[in-house]
Amino acid sequence: MNVYKRILEYREPEEFANKLTVKTIDLHTGGEPLRVIMGGYPKLTGNSVLEYRRSFLESHDHLRKLLMFEPRGHADMYGCLLTPPNDPDGDFGVVFIHNEGYSTMCGHAIIALATLASEMGWIEPDRQEPLKIDAPCGRIEAFIEKQGNQIQGVRFHGVPSFVVELDRNVEIPVLGTVNFDLAYGGAFYAYVDLGKNNFELDLGPDSYRDLIDLGMKIKKAVIDQGQPSHPFEPDLSFLYGTIFTGPSKSTGIDSRNVCIFANGEVDRCPTGSGVSGRMAIHRARKEIEPGESMSIESITGSVFSGSVVKDVQYGPYEAVIPQVKGSAYITGFHTFVLDPNDPLSTGFILR
Repeated sequence: MNVYKRILEYREPEEFANKLTVKTIDLHTGGEPLRVIMGGYPKLTGNSVLEYRRSFLESHDHLRKLLMFEPRGHADMYGCLLTPPNDPDGDFGVVFIHNEGYSTMCGHAIIALATLASEMGWIEPDRQEPLKIDAPCGRIEAFIEKQGNQIQGVRFHGVPSFVVELDRNVEIPVLGTVNFDLAYGGAFYAYVDLGKNNFELDLGPDSYRDLIDLGMKIKKAVIDQGQPSHPFEPDLSFLYGTIFTGPSKSTGIDSRNVCIFANGEVDRCPTGSGVSGRMAIHRARKEIEPGESMSIESITGSVFSGSVVKDVQYGPYEAVIPQVKGSAYITGFHTFVLDPNDPLSTGFILR
């Protein structure tokens, strides 16, 4: 038979003998990827998202590497695995994965998952109540905004977000003193305002490599001062990344965020948990009131809007319930294969 004719008759095989296959649906939110695992993973043990996260880490971390690392992923890949919710009132849970391990919150993933739930018909088309998603940091409520059958965007209410300290300083070798705010929006970040520090860079693509280098140096130095402590959950008590903030060059946009997280990943979107933490910072500085919103763009120019829903007390902290809004899109449906004879096995990362 003619080879090209066989090519035209190709059908995806249902299974590969002696080979692991993992099915995913891929999306992006503001340019930031999300690889949602849909099949091929072993069942995780536990009774909560935090326990499922621990099970993933302890028993199946090689499968995280399979999907996040090259040649199937890349240094800035991001993904998640859906789990049962923490209680019957929830819709589902989610464990987040990336190049370094497992995060506690991911706003761009929440926006993408709510979009996916609607696009795939997992929820009723006319559903009015929020989608209740259990993340490692707590329950997130996501609201799908539609015009007819067309999704216009997703907004979510995050977990209580708070400021640990404003205007803290840290010493960086060669660079000197760096001023930053330490805040939590489902994950802890060091927020570095370019206007308060003498860095000769902007927050655009041309500064990509310099932002990674500087962001990781600041993250390490802040960790050396001592990891931040969550008031209720030890598993959430670690610094996730550095977020650089500065003015936008775009008309009508209030600010720009560039987040360097995990092992030097650069967020392509404005970072949902990062925007949540910023809402707490702006509220603490009396720069925003409940109901007011800010538009914050990313290194790619994609935009999230952030606002404060209400003020709350969270342990010792005066916190806020943040709202973040953005849009996500499906990019593909994939079947990944691990051949046991593959010398590169679950992959590698080059940057």
